[in-house]
Parts: sequence; C-alpha cells; structure tokens
Amino acid sequence: MIAHAAPSLAAEAITSAGTGQLVLAAVLGIAAVILLIAWAKWHPFLALVVGAAVLGIVAGVAPADTVTSFTKGVGSTAGSVGLLIALGSMIGALLAESGGADGIVATIVRKFSGSALPWAMAGVAALIGLPLFFEVGVVLLVPIVLLVAQRTDVPLLKIGIPALAGLSVLHGLVPPHPGPLVAIANLNADLGLTLAFGLICAIPTVIIAGPVFGNFIAKRVPVAVPGRALVGAGAPAADRVGSGPAGDRRGSGPEGDRPASGPAGGQDFVDRDDLANAGTREPDEAVDGSLPARRRNPGFWPAVLTVLLPIVLMLLRAIAELTLDKGNGVRSAFEVLGDPVVALLLGVLLAMWTLGKRAGFDRAQTSSVLGGALPPIAGILLIVAAGGGFKQVLVDAGVGNVVADAAKDANISALVLGFLAAVGIRIATGSATVATITAAGIVAPLAATLDKPEVSLLALAIGAGSLFFSHVNDAGFWLVKEYFGMTVGQTIKTWSVMETIISVVGFGCVMILDIFV
Repeated sequence: MIAHAAPSLAAEAITSAGTGQLVLAAVLGIAAVILLIAWAKWHPFLALVVGAAVLGIVAGVAPADTVTSFTKGVGSTAGSVGLLIALGSMIGALLAESGGADGIVATIVRKFSGSALPWAMAGVAALIGLPLFFEVGVVLLVPIVLLVAQRTDVPLLKIGIPALAGLSVLHGLVPPHPGPLVAIANLNADLGLTLAFGLICAIPTVIIAGPVFGNFIAKRVPVAVPGRALVGAGAPAADRVGSGPAGDRRGSGPEGDRPASGPAGGQDFVDRDDLANAGTREPDEAVDGSLPARRRNPGFWPAVLTVLLPIVLMLLRAIAELTLDKGNGVRSAFEVLGDPVVALLLGVLLAMWTLGKRAGFDRAQTSSVLGGALPPIAGILLIVAAGGGFKQVLVDAGVGNVVADAAKDANISALVLGFLAAVGIRIATGSATVATITAAGIVAPLAATLDKPEVSLLALAIGAGSLFFSHVNDAGFWLVKEYFGMTVGQTIKTWSVMETIISVVGFGCVMILDIFV
C-alpha cells in the first residue's frame, strides 16, 4: 500500500463555519477551479491553488491555516504518488525508445487478421497501455492502425476504436496511471486490491467499448484512412507530408531524408514533446539524437515480461495478504516485493537490461532515455500535488463531514456519489485528472466508513466517472480527431460515445463487484 496519511478528517476543523457556509465554500471553490480551467483557460495547477484559496476564504479559514493545510496536502500527495508516476514513466520511455512497443504491436498484428484483428488491437493497446500515458499510446498505436487499415479491407474505426478503448480503459482504471493513483492515495485504498479489481473490470469494459462498439459504429460512421501522414495533431492538412503511416515522411529540413518511422522504418515515433504536449509536433522525432540510429529489437517476450513484472508483483502481494497469515515468510517477502515503489523500481532495473542493453543502448544512452522521461511529467505531478492540497483544505475545513452526513441521511451509496461527482467535474473541465482529484476529495471522509474492498471499488468508481463523455474541452478529443482525420461531429459520435460507454460499463462492473465483495 502507498505510504500516506489516511483520508480521515482532522481532529478539529480549522474553521467554525456552519453547514451552509461550508457547502457554499465547497461550491464556490470547485466552481472557481472549473471556471478558471474551462473559461479562463488557466493551467489546472494554478486553478487548483486559487480554488483552494477561494474555498478557505469563503469558509472563514485563517489564511495561515489555509496555506498550512494546502501545503500538507501537496506534500502528502506528491510523496505518495510522485515516485510511482516517475518510475512508471521511465519504464514507458524505455519501452517506446527501444522499439519494444513497436515489436509488441507488430507481432500481434502479424499473427491476427480479419475479424480477429479488432480484438488483437484492443489486447495490444491494453498491454502497452499498462506503463504508457494515454497520449503516448495514441502516438505509438495510431500509425499502426492507419497502416493496417490502409493495407486491409478492415474499416478504420473497426480497428481504431478497439485500440483507443484499450488505452483509455487502462488509463482510467488501472494503476500506475496518475488518475487511479491519485484516487488510491486520497482514499487510502489498497493498491494491489484496486489493481486486481481494475483488471477485472477492464476486461469486459474493453470488449464492449472496443471490438463490440467499434464493429457497430464503423458501419454507421464511415471514416476514410487519411491520405497523408500525420506529422502533428494540430497541423493543417495542407502541411502534412508523406503518403501514410509508413510513407515517405520526408520533410524539407535537415532530417528530411530520415526513413519512415515505426516498425516499417525501424525508428520510434515518441519524443519528449509528445510526452509533454502530445500531438503538437511531429510524432516521429527521435527522443535523443545520441541514440543509435539502428537498434536491435529487444524481442516480443522480453518486452511483454518487463511490462508485466510490476503488475504481477503487486497482484501477488494482494493475493498473499488475502490468503496468508501475518508473519508468514512468503507473505512478508511479497509484501516487500509487491510494494508499488519496489515493484516499479524492479521493473525499471529489468527494463534497463531487456529494453536498454538488448536494444543496443550503452549506459549513457539508457540514462539519457530514463532522464528524458522525467521532465514531461513535471506538469502532471504539479497538478496531482495541487489537487492533493485542494482536497486537504476541503477535509480540514470540515466540508467532508458535511458531505458524509448528507450522504448518510440521504442513504446515497458512496460509490454512486463518487461516480456522479467525477462525471460532473469531468464534463465541466474536460480533465480526467482534475475530476478524479476533486471527486476523491469530496468523498474521502466516506472512505473511512467503508471496508477495504469497498474503498478500492470507490477509487474505481471515481476513475470510471472521470472518463465520461470526452468532448471539445478535452485535449484528448482533439488529439483523436486530428489523428484520425475526423470532423467534430464524427469525433463526438465515435470517441465521445466510446468514452461514455467505458465510463458506464466500468461503473456497472464496479457495482456488480460490490455485491460480491
């Protein structure tokens, strides 16, 4: 379990405000965050800081107490989540830069064809989506999707939707992605148990939102394969060069004669800019010019086993805690090896050999890739940390008590409340991370009244709600629209509906699990 403070309320609230004032403070604080992100176009980090200040002022909290509460939440959240995001990002960077991700995709696509192809794309997307951020997964997979659609008679959306579904489900429901990690940290949920439940829910969710919906929507929304290579999600069509995902991709600059990227061209297409600002520049820029031009493919199974190692270790810990007595030697060993920080660290160390050395990287080049994985996550870490501060001000001011009492009096399930709170904030802000952070802060006091499995399910309910109906205020919406060459209407009918299906099916699975655990 992540080491952090439990989400229970402070022994004494830092304000004497009554229920009405606290409700008003929470509403105005959350409204400030939403308006600053959606209307003023502020960065979510600044919006969360100002939102916490508004909440504190309206609740009558002394400025010094507001600052203390906020910084306490920032430190607690950054300490519990930051290490995991950093280590996960390192594994993802080595997977992308070594060509391991390309190898996984190429192997799966080569072994499957026809009606099995959409299922294979969903599976490979889910697999490489375990360590990769959603945006990076899109940059890696979309050229393959376009290439396959171009070379076969399979409609683009029939294989594109399953790939996007696999990435999105893992991003919202399965740690070590930032959203699930934030919910786990704020609710003091058990990571291994949440991971196990998340994987259980991910399987039917990917199937329904991926191959099933993809087959349905491909017949109703015909989308042609873009005729020109995508050099940037924001680039106008006239500026795109090349003839396809594996096309020439020769530009007018000094790198104009570089071979095509991806499996066909023997070069990766993820760089630091893709990690930080996915879709804003060429997806085929190399992460570091010092990396070897021709790299050895690390192999399918080494790449797969490297991705799965941290997941398996964390699952084994959860199983050991459920089946073995305390003090048992085997349980004690798995409690150490399955600790999220230890599991991911072991994954990084293994990746340095399986995905670094085996790809032909020397020590300096491997270090360069690992170091390059860290700057792009700075913004994510700041948003997550500021969200932890906002949550702490909510809790310390006593807003959590008000929410807990109201939910108890109204007999509202904590799972339903968490899901609906995340849905509302997701639709308003377009940010799944902000929705997760804020919703977790609202329902955190309720987690103290739930048993261990239910707290993990609450984290997943919030994660499911944070994926609901991505639309024009979500950067992911435009990323998908431009990469697939769709209109806004087509993107809403396909991507937005797919995200809603993921959210609803995922939450439905959580509610079913709640019956049995």
